[in-house]
Amino acid sequence: MITASAPELPTLADDLAVALTLAGEADLIAMDRYRAQDLDVQLKPDRTQVTDADRRVEQMIRSRLASARPDDSMLGEEFGTTGESRRQWIVDPIDGTANFVRGVPIWGLLLSLVIDGIPELGVVSAPALGRRWWAATGHGAWMQQDGGEPRRISVSGVDELDEASLSYNSLKHWDEAGRLDALVAMSREVGRTRAFGDLWSYMLVAEGAIDISGEFDLKPWDVAALVPVVREAGGRITTVNGADPLTDDSILATNGLLHDRVLAALSAG
Repeated sequence: MITASAPELPTLADDLAVALTLAGEADLIAMDRYRAQDLDVQLKPDRTQVTDADRRVEQMIRSRLASARPDDSMLGEEFGTTGESRRQWIVDPIDGTANFVRGVPIWGLLLSLVIDGIPELGVVSAPALGRRWWAATGHGAWMQQDGGEPRRISVSGVDELDEASLSYNSLKHWDEAGRLDALVAMSREVGRTRAFGDLWSYMLVAEGAIDISGEFDLKPWDVAALVPVVREAGGRITTVNGADPLTDDSILATNGLLHDRVLAALSAG
């Protein structure tokens, strides 16, 4: 008796190729609506903004993945969860919608594949900056600028806080989390503080341009795509309490060398 074998699961390299193709399509949709005079902007129940571009990008990705990866599930910021599978795609169609609406170029697609709860693949695409980053477990972290040749990226070798650069994003959210005093105290220890904001801070950590980035008030779609890029670049990424980055509303990314000291400094407050 001949029994049918189970279909082979796609490799991470196959999945990455799909994700990069989707990022290219997402960039075209979003850039077509960026700074558009007729951009439709609405407030969601949580008082955050959503545009027609957010919805169009997520709808496109859902449609493409339904065809390319029909057995996978999906979690998206705008349309929730579809399906149930150990392989779940997580998408934030436009991370930094407030920037998108105001004409600030720091925004972009976050697309991740999470397998058994672990982010194994991430694509971060910021077309208004002309940059894209991606990574998959065992494949390294990569960056492409203005359509040029991809280059492999890695975190910095800075191992002293007084030489480190820190990006903190929103002071308001640190304050609401009860961590503002700890952040201010750490700002006195590091060499430089800035608030680059949203996805860009974490990609700068992965590139080795800065050394520490953290923030609060996050959802899984804000975080999942960042994890493989920082990790494959040699960094470390957790919550501000040191836990799995998909389990809480905070995130802390460092070059790894500084991570434990930063965790200790932030918990001291």
